[in-house]
Amino acid sequence: MDSLDLVTEDDLRPSPDRVPRPVHSERLRVPGWWWLVLAAVTALVVAVASILGAPWWLWLLCVVVPALFAWLFVTVGRESIEVEADGQGGGTLYAGRARLPFEAIARSAVVPATAKQAAMGRQLDPEAFVVHRGYVPTMVIVVLDDPLDPTPYWLISTRDPEGLAAALPDTRYS
Repeated sequence: MDSLDLVTEDDLRPSPDRVPRPVHSERLRVPGWWWLVLAAVTALVVAVASILGAPWWLWLLCVVVPALFAWLFVTVGRESIEVEADGQGGGTLYAGRARLPFEAIARSAVVPATAKQAAMGRQLDPEAFVVHRGYVPTMVIVVLDDPLDPTPYWLISTRDPEGLAAALPDTRYS
């Protein structure tokens, strides 16, 4: 048997330069000052309740309402944006639970804070895929080139629009 006919396990593994590696990653956490406001308001309500000799149900509200807000902040802040690239032109954009291979991306552009209202308002296509957080001022638009997908573009909130756009293929800044 010729050595050229043998297929080894090493032949089946992707080469190290083709293994996708993260090139951009961020979480869209709520701003830190939201947590400070929640703590300050909770402390104020507890102080007033203790001074006034509040009934038991008010003490229950002093615990439950801040806990619900903290749960909301954590839940809303779980959204993540990631880009993996293999160094050979292939890769994937992850926005929340959705994924988009580089092959489907035609171009991308930064949406500055001054244009965000128009992009999310009167110019928004109803078929667009949107990952939006109101507390994040900037976005990136990723235009698709997939005839089988009715989605014209993705609109993604990001705190680092230049970094995200640079991690995507065929980047053009607006």
